[in-house]
Amino acid sequence: MKIGYIRCSSSDQNTARQEVLMQELGVEQVYIDRMSGKNTDRPELQRMMNYVREGDTVIVESISRFARNTRDLLELIDYLNRKNVEFVSKKEVIDTLTPTGKFMLTIFGAVAELEREYILHRQREGVEIAKANGVYKGRKPIERENFAQVVTLWESGRITAVEAMRRLNLKPSTFYRKVRKRRGG
Repeated sequence: MKIGYIRCSSSDQNTARQEVLMQELGVEQVYIDRMSGKNTDRPELQRMMNYVREGDTVIVESISRFARNTRDLLELIDYLNRKNVEFVSKKEVIDTLTPTGKFMLTIFGAVAELEREYILHRQREGVEIAKANGVYKGRKPIERENFAQVVTLWESGRITAVEAMRRLNLKPSTFYRKVRKRRGG
């Protein structure tokens, strides 16, 4: 059985291109995740890995849709191999039934991981440049209109800290940090 796996990084991205490819290849069952590929903790990927049986073929549009680092890629492929399931990546023209395909898989997996590291590095550089130019200020602080009121109730002992945090919808670390800041410390 031909089984397809499709992934895009977020729910607002389009999977149409990958879905058309799966139709063209005669894929019978498709699993789609709309989330980051930074790890293998993806519900549809896990469902597919549990579903595949000996003799099946897992098809992906590209390695980067399947795994974003070499270790995860090789672990997933090893799992498929133990189940006697073939893996095919159309973009990189990889077929794990051949020794050359296995070798190429390792090379392309390393390239995909390097590409992800480059993206993260460029992102960090961009943030640093924006900070230096005064453009990037970081995340906006959490503001609550009723913060002063609720803290006054808490400080006077009329409500507990837990109740104050619940009313403000703040985690303890944020609550106490904001209280310290309010007190000038």
